[in-house]
Amino acid sequence: MDFPIRKIVHVDMDAFFASVEQRDNPELRGKPIAVGGGSERGVVAAASYEARPFGVRSAMSGRQAKKLCPALIFVPSNFDRYKEASNQIREIFYQYTDLVEPLSLDEAYLDVTENKKGMVSASQVAVEIRNKIYEKTQLTASAGISINKFLAKVASDFNKPNGQKTIPPEEVLSFLEALDIRKFHGIGKVTADKMYRLGIYTGADLKKRSLEELSEKFGKSGAYYYQVVRGIHSSPVRVIREAKSVGAERTFTENLSSEIYMEERLKDIVKALQKRIEKNKVSGKTITLKIKYSDFVVQTRSKTLPFYIADGSLILEEATTLLYQEKLQNSVRLLGISLSNFKSEKDQDPIEEQLKFTF
Repeated sequence: MDFPIRKIVHVDMDAFFASVEQRDNPELRGKPIAVGGGSERGVVAAASYEARPFGVRSAMSGRQAKKLCPALIFVPSNFDRYKEASNQIREIFYQYTDLVEPLSLDEAYLDVTENKKGMVSASQVAVEIRNKIYEKTQLTASAGISINKFLAKVASDFNKPNGQKTIPPEEVLSFLEALDIRKFHGIGKVTADKMYRLGIYTGADLKKRSLEELSEKFGKSGAYYYQVVRGIHSSPVRVIREAKSVGAERTFTENLSSEIYMEERLKDIVKALQKRIEKNKVSGKTITLKIKYSDFVVQTRSKTLPFYIADGSLILEEATTLLYQEKLQNSVRLLGISLSNFKSEKDQDPIEEQLKFTF
């Protein structure tokens, strides 16, 4: 069976929210800033590169961020401006390919195997896109280029900010073998710590473990780890995802204004969702958090994982991260969690040898 070889670019904006604020407010340039987190119970939505060396990061409480960086400047979020910039960036993507899979306002996968410019080099496509983004928005972007989405995502983190890295087909296996397990996309801190305890520190260590052992230790995610360390990840860039989903939600008798109290409610919602997942015998990649505010405005926040999940604890972990992704607009009367982007037979990842072609 022939394996689908692609040229995938992952574009990731550099400290996007914070960079937009620094662009629009010259007095903030070169200073440590945090978007959001300024109120008594506020949470940081994004941190500038000047703030990150102090340990300031997204989803951190503003109080803790200020302790780490006393000179930190808190800036209110302006999502209209962020969405405006994001739309300008996506217009540039579509100049090169219609195969664009946005992951959030500030990152996306692009399949440029056959692109509108007829360019042979995916690396050069990434250079042009990054240059056009800067010309249009005065914002910098980083990029990863490789044969599949997993590798492109990993590569985009290597030369941040304002850089890019290409992993050509002939270097995939050696690159993965030398890679610290903590840098594998889809392996979070908890899983990385578990792997460290098992003596798995690098891709080479992971590659020594059998599929059976990894499945035993990590459940359904074990097959994903077994394949990606061998450079295998056949999931295509998805322009339109299936709308079908399974979910659960709760309306509260009293509006909630603190994320801390909402975390407890999320646990109950996930329990109900878990039962429906088991009943429908599904697994999915996309977790969506639904928030209905006291003024009945509805907001959704989604995240697409690199592998399929059906486990309630993993869904709860991702939903909690989404809860802290942005500052709440108002008190909350309803929360909901749904799982979508379900697995189908065509999503099975065959284990095949990667073919070589020009990058």
